[in-house]
Amino acid sequence: MAARPDHYATLGVDKKASQEDIKKAYRKLARKHHPDRNAGDAQAEARFKEISQAYDVLGDPEKRKQYDAGTGPFAFRSGPGGFGSGPHPPGGFGSGGFDFDASGMGDILSNLFGGPARPGRGRRARQRAERGRDLEAEVQISFDQAIAGAQVSLSVPTSGTCPTCHGIGAKPGTTPKVCPRCEGRGVETEGQGMFSISQPCSLCGGAGTVIEQPCPTCKGSGAVRTVKRYRVNIPAGVKDGSKIRLPGKGEPGRRGGPAGDLYVLTHVTPSPIFKRKGEHLEVEVPLTVPEALRGAEVEVPTLTGRKKLRVPPGTRHGTVQRLRGEGPPKPRGAKADGAETGGAGGSRVRGDIHYRFTIEVPSKLTDEQQQAVDALSQVLDGNPRARLFEEVSR
Repeated sequence: MAARPDHYATLGVDKKASQEDIKKAYRKLARKHHPDRNAGDAQAEARFKEISQAYDVLGDPEKRKQYDAGTGPFAFRSGPGGFGSGPHPPGGFGSGGFDFDASGMGDILSNLFGGPARPGRGRRARQRAERGRDLEAEVQISFDQAIAGAQVSLSVPTSGTCPTCHGIGAKPGTTPKVCPRCEGRGVETEGQGMFSISQPCSLCGGAGTVIEQPCPTCKGSGAVRTVKRYRVNIPAGVKDGSKIRLPGKGEPGRRGGPAGDLYVLTHVTPSPIFKRKGEHLEVEVPLTVPEALRGAEVEVPTLTGRKKLRVPPGTRHGTVQRLRGEGPPKPRGAKADGAETGGAGGSRVRGDIHYRFTIEVPSKLTDEQQQAVDALSQVLDGNPRARLFEEVSR
């Protein structure tokens, strides 16, 4: 009769060890002797198989009881199907007793270590293309440029493909090597019992490759800092703080990914006359007291010249008149080096100009003005504040 395998000795634990201690011992030994870490080592493979067999028995409380008692499939038998002499079917210990399938455990452990249990079958992770980073630049334009549109020069610090290694990151004449830690998968997997947690490889950062001889120009990054210059078409009608998106003008993508976008932030110098109010403009138009009282025809500024407005008699302070369609155009889009964003054809839609009348009262009067005001007060009837007291007395 052949001796029964000592699973406790295989895992290096005491017979009174807890299930948690058995699990910890198994995990420690499985990592050490796993075929993925010992490719081509037949002794390590055999040791790994023994460890897996031991844990399959001792890791199950019911099987462990039967093993300790020497009952059930763990009873001593010298004939076929026991632990004694006689051929064993592949992957197990006898046809009539306990049958351990090492290939099944290998599939489970493939999740534990992030790849197949058998050496030589590790799959290299598919490297994901990464979109380039978006960039932002600022331009200062005048009020007139914002209304009419303009073309401005713009210098943008960015990164470009290294001219020495053409973006590979390795010294010319060399190539990146498969990462020895993750074996090209780009991820490391930490086992938690029968579960696993994957994270980017700490050695290669998820790339799946390492550069042993970095490019002397880019130091292995595959990119160099550079300054790109653009002629950017600012659309007519932009506001202060508007962002213009230029697709594909940001930093280049990695591993074949698309380039990011460039956002141009516009700062508009304020106009001393026209105040921006959303999609419209507002202008304050001062009136004299006689103009407000008897009415008048006054000239007002527009974006293209001058126009006349009729002021009705008795116009009050703060009264607003509007010229429709005389305001700023609504932006249709922006272009940089021939690439246009947004916008649509057809006639340009424009906002309005609001003219707010303000009545100017002199702070000091001449003798002649004082006499005129006295004469005016005598001919104007009534006290406009009288109704306040009438309402209170009711």
